[in-house]
Amino acid sequence: MDKKDDTKQKGKNRIAVVRIRGKVKLRKDIKDTLDMLKLYKQNYCIIIEPNPSNMGMIKKAENYITWGEIDDDTLAMLKEKREEITMNKQGKKIAKSFFRLNPPRKGFGRKGIKMPFNSGGALGYRGDKINDLIRRMI
Repeated sequence: MDKKDDTKQKGKNRIAVVRIRGKVKLRKDIKDTLDMLKLYKQNYCIIIEPNPSNMGMIKKAENYITWGEIDDDTLAMLKEKREEITMNKQGKKIAKSFFRLNPPRKGFGRKGIKMPFNSGGALGYRGDKINDLIRRMI
């Protein structure tokens, strides 16, 4: 693969994952999966690479999250407005790997948070429409 193809892939190789549902009646294995993804609470967002390990965790927790491909503009806006900087033990500033977001303006969808996205709800794969949701949550 040449460098042009590699740079094209870098722009499309990011997936935004947003936790939609809370902690009530959550099975332990799904809770552990969400903790590994660092989606500790409702309305948390992470940016990950679509490797087989991450995609397996997404499939396991798909009834509690929504995900899709994030574009560069939305990612820049997310980092500008919602990135949190902390200090590690050595005193270096590091960015947290998750973003805390507000609930979306005008809600998640007309059928709510218990239905899949393709049926008019909020859960599951959104594709490029994840960018609209994140912009409403910033």
